[in-house]
Amino acid sequence: MQAMRILALAILLLPFGLHADDKLWEVLKRGGQVLLIRHTITDAGVGDPPGMKLAECATQRNLSEEGRAHARRIGEAFRKRQIPAGRVLSSPWCRCVETAQLAFGRAEVAEPLSNLFGRPENRERQVAAMKKLLVKTERNLVLVSHGSTIAALTGISPGTGEMIVLTPEQSGFRVAGRLLLE
Repeated sequence: MQAMRILALAILLLPFGLHADDKLWEVLKRGGQVLLIRHTITDAGVGDPPGMKLAECATQRNLSEEGRAHARRIGEAFRKRQIPAGRVLSSPWCRCVETAQLAFGRAEVAEPLSNLFGRPENRERQVAAMKKLLVKTERNLVLVSHGSTIAALTGISPGTGEMIVLTPEQSGFRVAGRLLLE
């Protein structure tokens, strides 16, 4: 009962203190982080339609209008908070490239960020290649990928448009936190 009262009080006081999200935005403002972003909301479905071709966006499951608006809000949040974004790497899937372009105005395709959904044979190779990308730079490194791929690297299954902030360390990385814009 005492624990419930403390939790209720903490929830009531939260608006008057510094939110965990605020602290995480401050970490990002200092730079040097790796930001994993799951592509934003897509048309209904799971995976891609049969016969999907990477070179043809029309054959893939793509962003919905809501997803496009969400990607723009991510970019606006970065600009409003003056978060330094360095390289922006993306899975070659169109929904990831479009998320990156709408949020940050650019996207550089990186094969290690490819979708692992339904492709478990690629997991070990891609995770090893992704780990090589996790280096500290002056600005934040942005990686736009898929839930399955982010989960393979971090063990976290993010929601659409959710951002996982990683702090690179000599022995790998530490999860600094998670951000989700509503």
